[in-house]
Amino acid sequence: MKGFTVKETRILSWNVNGIRAVQGKGFLEWLYAESPDILCLQETKARPEQLSEDLREPRGYHSYWNNPERKGYSGVATFSKEPPRLVEYDFGAPEFDTEGRVIITEYPEFTLCNIYFPNGKKDNIRLQYKLDFYDAFLDFADFLKAKGTKLIICGDYNTAHKEIDLARPKENAKVSGFLPIERDWMDKLVAHGYIDTFRHFNQEPHQYTWWDMKTGARARNVGWRIDYFFVTENLVNSVSRAFIMSDVMGSDHCPIGIIVNSP
Repeated sequence: MKGFTVKETRILSWNVNGIRAVQGKGFLEWLYAESPDILCLQETKARPEQLSEDLREPRGYHSYWNNPERKGYSGVATFSKEPPRLVEYDFGAPEFDTEGRVIITEYPEFTLCNIYFPNGKKDNIRLQYKLDFYDAFLDFADFLKAKGTKLIICGDYNTAHKEIDLARPKENAKVSGFLPIERDWMDKLVAHGYIDTFRHFNQEPHQYTWWDMKTGARARNVGWRIDYFFVTENLVNSVSRAFIMSDVMGSDHCPIGIIVNSP
């Protein structure tokens, strides 16, 4: 149709494992070169007042930070070229709001949830915290979905969903991050109508987003896919591409992304 244009929104997500550490490895240069419309960061591990102004508010972006009560831990940030209509920093579950794991930004076309889901490897208490967080967040997402909201849920989920999503599934069957109970929740997420955008387009093995730095696993591509973009069914047809940027260094994770088209 003459005069009809499609708006293309490029969204990236990256667990940087310390925003100040990655700053010294060319983070801002990478950001300006890639120039995503929205960038979601997890595990920033720093408060805005600890950062230089150019990192706290990168040129051309509106920046939003959620930091935990505990210093040097967790934390998420969302950089957006277009100012969101609404920004929220929790999902209404007080027991989870002290760890700086959530930023929700609402746009005309969709609502974006930038989430750093808990890691359950420390002990059974943290594993249960992770599972409780999972359930509380899914309740929140389902509430929005029931109203017809187009949802994008990105970030570090800290779980590999299926055997294809990690290099050594048998060896990790009893390790948090690939436990049956964690994978069951990922199944539940899919059953509730949320779509793993990367697997929507790509069924190839050996596609990972995290590698153990201590064992030099990245050079051998012995990794895990634990970072995701999930979207609601009412948005999936607008997603034209989903990808993993495995060549981007600087963290034990690599960035992932999607492109969303809208009139």
